[in-house]
Amino acid sequence: MELGLIITIFLIGFAGSYVSGMLGIGGSIIKYPMLLYIPSLVGFTAFTAHEVSGISAVQVFFATIGGVWAYRKGGYLNKQLIIYMGVSILIGSFAGGYGSRFMPEASINIVYGFLALIAAVMMFVPKKGIDDIPFDQVTFPKWLAAGLALIVGIGAGIVGAAGAFLLVPIMLVVLKIPTRMTIASSLAITLISSIGATIGKITTGQVDYTAAVIMIIASLIAAPLGAKAGKVMNTKVLQTILAVLILGTTIKIWWDIF
Repeated sequence: MELGLIITIFLIGFAGSYVSGMLGIGGSIIKYPMLLYIPSLVGFTAFTAHEVSGISAVQVFFATIGGVWAYRKGGYLNKQLIIYMGVSILIGSFAGGYGSRFMPEASINIVYGFLALIAAVMMFVPKKGIDDIPFDQVTFPKWLAAGLALIVGIGAGIVGAAGAFLLVPIMLVVLKIPTRMTIASSLAITLISSIGATIGKITTGQVDYTAAVIMIIASLIAAPLGAKAGKVMNTKVLQTILAVLILGTTIKIWWDIF
């Protein structure tokens, strides 16, 4: 692999993983289009869509590990939330992944589009007072959390995504989880939901291992740095960046559909 392409892949992985650690999402929202289009734009051979999805799946797994590790101290990780939502989204993603074979591609894209639209609307709902709740006093309706995570998992499994950008607004708006706890716990839940996707991509030969290793190295460096930035950044700024990112993703999805 050429040095220029190695540097390009590393920078893509670094940027996506930094955002992943800072905002509590897997980072594929950013990395997938960057990996798909940037290498060819700068004169290198383009990766196929299957290769990009395989590299992204592996990279998300390691980026979330790095982010979770950075948030392990300080009470940011809500273990009950992670267990209830993590197990549910894993079950849902397997069910959605299996069921997607019986759906036409257009239907899959529309499901993804509606999920993203709901997430975008939720991010602009006022979230008053949630960041005033001490971490040790956070409570949530457990079965509602599990049920919503199951629905997100089914949708994410249908379209082959980790679903973190859908989980975050649910945790903020519906479950009333403080922003920094949402970001940290979302990373842990995304880590769980990415296990199935990673195993699936590796076993079906969709991973370019050289590119994946470069992205993993970038992830393990950048995700903790992003998490460190997320710990000190104003929560309103974090919410605004998330809202803009999710809105941009929603617009792109519906643009592709039409």
